[in-house]
Amino acid sequence: MNESDPRYHTAKIKKMLDDLVEHLRDDVHKVNDPRARALFEVSAEVLGGLHKAFEDYEQKNEPAWREPVGFKTAPRKKSA
Repeated sequence: MNESDPRYHTAKIKKMLDDLVEHLRDDVHKVNDPRARALFEVSAEVLGGLHKAFEDYEQKNEPAWREPVGFKTAPRKKSA
């Protein structure tokens, strides 16, 4: 996969999100402050939802991620 393919980037971002979710869930058990624990857990849940959005984009599971029939994107201009 090359860098012009959005899936190249979504795969990298999903990996980063997975790593961050794992880190947050590990840290829940390392702190005693209940508010911090709640913050870490809620953050992990939100990031998990974002990860799912990236998967849905890749799989085109949601209507918003499907291209309308006949839709063509304009070629990108190369920056100087």
